Amino acid sequence: MIFDRLKRFVVVLDCPEAASPPVFSSGESVAGRVVLELSGEARLGALQLHAQGCAKVHWTESRSAGSSTAYTQSYGDQVDFLSHRQTLLAPPDNGDITVLQAGRHEFPFTFQLPETLATSFEGKHGSIRYWIKAKLHRPWASAKRAKKEFTVIEPIDINTPALLAPQAGAKEKLARAWYCNRGLVSVSAKIDRKGYTPGEVIPIFAEIDNCTTRTVVPKAAIIQTQTFIARGTKKQKKSVVASIVGDSIAAGKREVWHGRALKIPPVGPSILQCRVIHVEYALKVCIDIPGTSKLFLELPLVIGTIPLHPFGSRTSSISSQYSVNIDWLRLGIPEQPEAPPDYSSVASSEGCIEALAPPCQDVPSNALEGSFFAYIQEFRFRPPPLYSEVDPNPPSESNSRPRCMTC
Repeated sequence: MIFDRLKRFVVVLDCPEAASPPVFSSGESVAGRVVLELSGEARLGALQLHAQGCAKVHWTESRSAGSSTAYTQSYGDQVDFLSHRQTLLAPPDNGDITVLQAGRHEFPFTFQLPETLATSFEGKHGSIRYWIKAKLHRPWASAKRAKKEFTVIEPIDINTPALLAPQAGAKEKLARAWYCNRGLVSVSAKIDRKGYTPGEVIPIFAEIDNCTTRTVVPKAAIIQTQTFIARGTKKQKKSVVASIVGDSIAAGKREVWHGRALKIPPVGPSILQCRVIHVEYALKVCIDIPGTSKLFLELPLVIGTIPLHPFGSRTSSISSQYSVNIDWLRLGIPEQPEAPPDYSSVASSEGCIEALAPPCQDVPSNALEGSFFAYIQEFRFRPPPLYSEVDPNPPSESNSRPRCMTC
């Protein structure tokens, strides 16, 4: 029978490493083959290929209308990213049936992904999936189907000015208990940049002032927020992916975090360009105050896929230390070292007055301070000549004669 002759029918994707799952990004070419193994001669119809990728969201909400009446409302939406169809085996033009001999038969295929895609995702109320389906038509039998899923990861490069910018914030809260003021709790926190990749460590710099009569406990966590959008309604799901707990702060004391480390676990990247599904991250610093609500400070994060370059890491740490954006064109290293300036141009009275004057508004006050500017400036001027006891330019005899006081 025909059913017995079809031993194997699968979709295989070409990957550099056979053991690793197939992963692609937008604009890349997807190549593979449909493998068909027959135990005997078989008469077959058309073999069609369909590649599809979409984002789907769906959830239900129960609402009560009165004491005994309730109804359920459903929300759902879909966005298609990919739809490619291809015929790998077509029946002859005269309407006859294609006959294949026993053995292994491969039908290669290739297609290019669109330039706009979203990263694969699996959530509680939605998903973003990509797959390839092969459909084999057979006379006097039901069609045979094979399916192969693949993963899409959209690259997010954190080596961009927006994601290398430091993030900082401050908040305070008046602790109350039974209509009595217990004091003020304030927190200020800062991280060196906005973009990170899984496996990196986020150094947290924070100051917590506890001016209350109670002991408070500082905490920090990375929060993932999944947002599902359908018919103008949003559904969110928040979860903690990593957290740390600091030491207790007694009443009237201050705690300082000098780069408290919080490691990012292996989580999916941020999804910001999909219309129905968003995946966002944030660093949340929390102060647990007994007897009242907690104090929260939130700093945005973006989890990327392209890690920080070594040069970007150095510049980002410097910018976070001085909290300024250094103009690299203005502080560029010249090709030929300049001669050192004259003493008169450095120590003139006008120069001293300008040095003591407040800095110009269009230049950051601390842009030319610190060891980094000294490191750049040491390449701008040639070093002074070596010290010697012998004068290399002795005075001439005419210049050495004593002048007459009466002249």
